[in-house]
Amino acid sequence: KVIDVNPETCRAYKKFRGVSSGTIRRELGGLRAAVNYEVAQGRLTRPVTVTLPPKPEGKQRWLRQEEAEALLEAARSEPRCSKFLPLFIQIGLSTGARKGAILDLRWPQVDLDRALIDLNPPDRERTSKGRPIIPIPQRLLHVLKEEKLRGGDLGFVVNRYGRKIKDIKRSFETACKKAGLSEVTPHTLRHTAGTWMAQRGVPLWQIAGFLGHSHERTTELYSHHHPDYLK
Repeated sequence: KVIDVNPETCRAYKKFRGVSSGTIRRELGGLRAAVNYEVAQGRLTRPVTVTLPPKPEGKQRWLRQEEAEALLEAARSEPRCSKFLPLFIQIGLSTGARKGAILDLRWPQVDLDRALIDLNPPDRERTSKGRPIIPIPQRLLHVLKEEKLRGGDLGFVVNRYGRKIKDIKRSFETACKKAGLSEVTPHTLRHTAGTWMAQRGVPLWQIAGFLGHSHERTTELYSHHHPDYLK
């Protein structure tokens, strides 16, 4: 019951689940949000204390150029996903967009004439998970123009036989295994985009705009890759 939620039961829950602190933070964070919502709706008279474990260190995994090339090659050589996974990877590396934004992307959001992508669908509310309008890099622009010739004008850019892909996790894991890459997830593509920009000397405020960061502290993850770091 809600009244049983306290620091002691939260610690016991972590021990019972036996998973990472990051997972526990996400699950108990959902519980905290639910409790606060019920208080706001008047169905609970007061909130209870939901104690989260310390925030784990952020994952700094990013791909070197040769690793990215190996991942792309593995995706192209896998028959079950060669039609959509290479495009997903190229968009991720070129735009730094989150997995959900790439899978939600439809052709009306892609302006090939002006070389712009609006990562926020028209029916999606703006949230703290920023989805900016960004320029399309030249190499990706060429890829998208070829892809559009094979598809329609209204459907999803990354698709499986014209249908939206709900999740790309399994096929992405298969390609990573084939490429000999460990600790790489779709989100690694986003970290890689930010890291590559920092290594090339792009100002951090521009990286923040490109990745849709709403907090400077998030972009600071890439600061140590910048050639002028602590100069």
